[in-house]
Amino acid sequence: MRKLVVSTLLLALSGTAFASAKCAKHPKEEWMKESDAKAKLEAEGYKIKKFKVDGNCYEIYGHNKEGKKVEIYFDTKTLDVVKSEIEK
Repeated sequence: MRKLVVSTLLLALSGTAFASAKCAKHPKEEWMKESDAKAKLEAEGYKIKKFKVDGNCYEIYGHNKEGKKVEIYFDTKTLDVVKSEIEK
């Protein structure tokens, strides 16, 4: 019974977590260099606390130019936003 309760709770909580985005798959040689991507995003006003590769996406955690917390997934070739979560 306890396992059922814990499993149900974990399932409920996982629904509220921000799920990975589905970015287009590009050959690695077509990806924008991470350093170029970071520089471009910072020039657009993002303050990046964490930048990482998540599957076929670049993902950042940080703040936008309005100072709101963000978690954003970008296409690795075009740097288009694929999915975002912005603090309200």
